[in-house]
Amino acid sequence: MSDHSEGPGPTHQRAIYIDGVSGVRPAAPVRAAELERLAERAMTPRAWAYVAGGAGMESTLRANRDAFDKWKIVPRMLRDTTRRDLSVELFGQTFSSPLMLAPIGALGVVCRDADLLVARAAAAEGVPMIFSNQAGVPMEQCAAAMGSTPRWFQLYWNTSNDVVASFVRRAEQCGCSAIVLTLDTTRLGWRARDLDFAHLPFQRGEGIAQYTSDPVFRSTLKDVRADAAQKPKTSLASLGALISIVTRGRRAGLSAGESVAAVRQFIATASRPSLTWADLPFLRSITKLPIVLKGIQHPDDARRAADEGINGIVVSNHGGRQVDGAIGSLDALPEIVRAVGDRMPVLFDSGIRSGADAFKALALGARAVFLGRPFAFGLAVAGERGVREVIRHVLAELDVTLGLAGQVKVRDLSQDALFHAASAGERLDT
Repeated sequence: MSDHSEGPGPTHQRAIYIDGVSGVRPAAPVRAAELERLAERAMTPRAWAYVAGGAGMESTLRANRDAFDKWKIVPRMLRDTTRRDLSVELFGQTFSSPLMLAPIGALGVVCRDADLLVARAAAAEGVPMIFSNQAGVPMEQCAAAMGSTPRWFQLYWNTSNDVVASFVRRAEQCGCSAIVLTLDTTRLGWRARDLDFAHLPFQRGEGIAQYTSDPVFRSTLKDVRADAAQKPKTSLASLGALISIVTRGRRAGLSAGESVAAVRQFIATASRPSLTWADLPFLRSITKLPIVLKGIQHPDDARRAADEGINGIVVSNHGGRQVDGAIGSLDALPEIVRAVGDRMPVLFDSGIRSGADAFKALALGARAVFLGRPFAFGLAVAGERGVREVIRHVLAELDVTLGLAGQVKVRDLSQDALFHAASAGERLDT
C-alpha cells in the first residue's frame, strides 16, 4: 500500500488529477452510479441479476440506501485536521482503516478466479477480506495470496457439524483471525431476478470450492444418489450446465461423477433452517477464534448475542437479498449499538457505496464497515485493478470527509457529527 503521508484522501486525489494530465482516467469510475452502469455492461445478464439483485420487489435494497439519506453530516469549522487517523482495533488487532471486504458468494459469475483476484487486491491495499463460505477458490489459495494481511472466514452452518468443524479448522490453519457466522441465509431468499432467469450459480458448480476442497465433504460423495427431482430435462442448456460442473470439479481433482455428486450434495446440505441459539456452544467448543454473528437486525438479538458470550455482531440484512420489505440496515444500527453498549463491537454491512456512507455508519456506532457490491462491480469493470481502485476511492473519500467534517479519528466519531433529517425542526445545538 502506498505511503499516505497526507492521508489516503489527498494522496489519491492528487494521483488521479496528475494522471489526468496524461489523459488517464480511473479504470473503475469514482461515481457509484457510473461504476454500476459499466459493471452491468461488463457482466452477462444472469451474472448481473445475481450480483446486483435483491429479494422480491427489492424494497429492502432501496431501504438500505434511503436510510443513509436520512442522516446528514454536520461539518465543524476551525479545527486542525492536518493529520487524520482511520485506524481501528478489533479483537486485539489494529487495522489501518475501518474498511473490510464483505464475503460475496459465487463471485465467479463475474470472472474466473474472482475470489483470488479480490484477495490479491485486498492484500495490495492492506484491507482485510472475509473469505466467503460459497467461494469459487479454496480459502487456502486466497490466504496464500494475502501474505500477512488480515483475513476472516464467513461460515454458513451446513447440515453436517463435521463439515462445519472441518471448515473452521481449515480457516484457523490458513490464518483467519475470526469466524463470521451468517445467520440470515438459513434458506435462500425469494430472488425474483434469479428466478426469472431460472439461474442459481451453485447448480452449475459455481461457488462450492470450499466444499470440493474439503476432505470431510468429499468423503460423503460416494453415498450421494440422484432422485428424479434432481435430474433436469436433457437439453443443450443442461448439457452446458453439466460441462460447467465437470470443468469446475476437475479443478478440484474430482471425477465427472464426483463433480455431479458434489453439486447434488451441496444443494441438499448447504442450508440449515433449524439453526438456533442452542447450536452456538458447539461452534464455541471447536474454535478459540472470535465469533461474529452476521445478520443482526433487532436489538433483542444483539443483547442475546452479548449474553451468550459472542465476540461481535454485524448489523446486516444481507444487502437486501433475503427479506423483501425489511428494515434498512442503517435504520437498525443506532438502537442495536445502544442495546449492546460496550459489551462487544458492532460492525455494519448493507448499503455502503462511498466513503461518506462509511462515515455515517461509523458515526452511528459501527466499529468497522463491510464493502460488498462496489468491489464486485470494480472486479467486473477492471479485474484486480478495479477492486484496488474501488477500495482506494472509498478510503480516500472517507479520509476527505473526515477532515472536512472537522473530525480527526474515525474511532472517535459519534452521532454528534450527524443530523437526522426527520428531526429538521430541532436545533443543532441542543
